[in-house]
Amino acid sequence: MSKKFDVVVLGGGPGGYVAAIRAAQLGFSTAIVEKDNLGGVCLNWGCIPTKSLLKNAELYDTVKNHGDDFGLVVEGLSFDFNKIIQRSRGVSEKIVKGVEFLVKKNKIEKISGFGKLTSKNTVEVFDKESNKIDTVEAANIIIATGARPKLIPSIPVDKKNIITSTQAMILDKQPKELVVIGAGAIGVEFAYFYSVLGTKVTIVEMLDQIVPVEDKEVAQTLARSFKKRGIDIHTNTMVKEAVVKDGRVFITADKKGKEIKLEADIVLNAIGVTGNIEGIGLEEVGIEIDRGHIKVNKSNYATNVPGVYAIGDVIGPPWLAHVASHEGIICVEKIKGLHVADMDYGSVPGCTYCQPQVASIGMTEEKAKAEGYEVKVGKFPYSASGKASAAGERDGFVKIIFDAKYGELLGAHIIGSEATELIAEIGIAKSLEADYETIVKTVHAHPTLSEMVMEAAGNAYGESIHF
Repeated sequence: MSKKFDVVVLGGGPGGYVAAIRAAQLGFSTAIVEKDNLGGVCLNWGCIPTKSLLKNAELYDTVKNHGDDFGLVVEGLSFDFNKIIQRSRGVSEKIVKGVEFLVKKNKIEKISGFGKLTSKNTVEVFDKESNKIDTVEAANIIIATGARPKLIPSIPVDKKNIITSTQAMILDKQPKELVVIGAGAIGVEFAYFYSVLGTKVTIVEMLDQIVPVEDKEVAQTLARSFKKRGIDIHTNTMVKEAVVKDGRVFITADKKGKEIKLEADIVLNAIGVTGNIEGIGLEEVGIEIDRGHIKVNKSNYATNVPGVYAIGDVIGPPWLAHVASHEGIICVEKIKGLHVADMDYGSVPGCTYCQPQVASIGMTEEKAKAEGYEVKVGKFPYSASGKASAAGERDGFVKIIFDAKYGELLGAHIIGSEATELIAEIGIAKSLEADYETIVKTVHAHPTLSEMVMEAAGNAYGESIHF
């Protein structure tokens, strides 16, 4: 006999478990079907454990290369690679247990197994041996199955010499040489982590800059910082072949028509992700797929099949945990009939946690001009900030783009210490439709890094005091 619920969520990642909790808060009887741990890739193999690794690298780099600036003398400084990895796994496990507690607290039933839709109201659950172990029914089914690393034939992942981000987090031995293919957030974060620990790192990126979605000035600044660390960067470079031979990986690539050869003991495939749409009954139920992702109405996340919704990475970019969570909340609230605003995808912050950190929201200067805006651009360097100087973090800048006609905040781009925290202030300002004057006239505590946001806004209109 099948179990019946108001809402069944297929997948327990940051989209799925958040949707389930909000559904329970709104009075829906709710279940999550999840084949692995709750938290999805983000908590288990992505956002959280990588930030642990990056914090280790930041601390080591500070003491090793900048300790003398702070009057710190550490003789014989070294690190234990395996303990760094173990700490990361421990942090992940604690966060996952926290999510499990929240699910129980909200009286959500967690059903362990692989879920497959057999109708618009039914999900069958299977164990690892593909035996059916349960059936659940619901008036509303939310698909939140996430995404996985994208694989292509020219980079044959064997999980030993050619790896994905999952294996990069649990290597039992630090590589001497690492080639990172793909310079998005995942690629540059691992490039930073391993280079700080002494691995010789090379980045290969198909497009004309690292962190391709970011502002050009930001990308150029990050590239200069990485090159100072000894990281080799090849942009406008397409990998044609990666071959493993005698424990080494040999890469052949095309760089603007010129063939180049690279080799390393480990190659990290960080070229992107693709939605988990296979084997979950989409074709059988008739759910429409578009370019490898589930097609939805971006207002309420409904698929073409009544009563079936989809959120998060499985519906395509932007592939961000906070986007999935927000989509899940909006989806459930609209199922409940609440009047809530649609998600503003033009105001989604993007964060990269290498050092220097990178964060952005809204349009780049180039994009704003391409869309016909006359812009005013304000910049403020970390080197002019008293707090940044006191903290020994003088590299980077805050850049804000305004519409010259109305003073509307169009976008912001930050590279430097705590950029991923500073971007929140601009996110709130943008969501409240604040103009430059609102930011400039808001009293900011001194000394703080957040003053740079105020100063950058003032700079756009010739009102910056300290630059």
